[in-house]
Amino acid sequence: MAAVTTRPRSAQSEVTERIKAYILDHHLHAGDAMPTEAELMEAIGASRSSVREAIKTLSALDIVEVRHGHGTFVGRLSMSAMVESLAFRSLLSSSSDYTVLADLVSVRQMLEQGLATHIIESFTPEQERGLSALAHSMRDLAEQGKPYIEQDREFHLLLLEPLGNELVVQLTGAFWEVQSRVAPSLAVTEESWLRTANAHIEIVSATAARDLDRLHAAIEEHYAPVKEHIRLLAQ
Repeated sequence: MAAVTTRPRSAQSEVTERIKAYILDHHLHAGDAMPTEAELMEAIGASRSSVREAIKTLSALDIVEVRHGHGTFVGRLSMSAMVESLAFRSLLSSSSDYTVLADLVSVRQMLEQGLATHIIESFTPEQERGLSALAHSMRDLAEQGKPYIEQDREFHLLLLEPLGNELVVQLTGAFWEVQSRVAPSLAVTEESWLRTANAHIEIVSATAARDLDRLHAAIEEHYAPVKEHIRLLAQ
């Protein structure tokens, strides 16, 4: 069997990893102040230029946040880097086959259908009122020939927030952000906007009725218009 070779880390990558290790070893959390540049140089044994370049890399990943005039802090650890990458890949593929966007929509559907039982179990009257108001607002806008981007985002976050799983909510927000950026290139029809709005209303009704099969069907109907549109454009 041939030996497996691993690509050695560059000096810059090594410094970046040392800073990440420092954050972990010192049990720092989002918002905590990082050491000064000089302190960090001494702590990890790296040059000023290497530390500065590593901080730039970590800042782009939202692992650290540089506040000019105040210092460097542990970042919010958001998914902004993933959003930027997926959005660009989706826009790039939209010029040919829309593969990335189609995959993203499928992941969103599978995530919500997979969590359907938990969505029903955690559903509250207050949540029902909020979701119903958003869904009917979407339908009103669709009937006026208007999109409802922000309402759609609020709906899906509110649907999943009671689960108490922060990663699920963050992923949903990230996937929604990517899809919303690419959506203008799809030229979705007014009929599709209305069909999707009605699916939101059915999602609320099915969840309130504690009907799992009906909720699964409503979620599938919700994503059907955009999936059909992607298939037509990819032909």
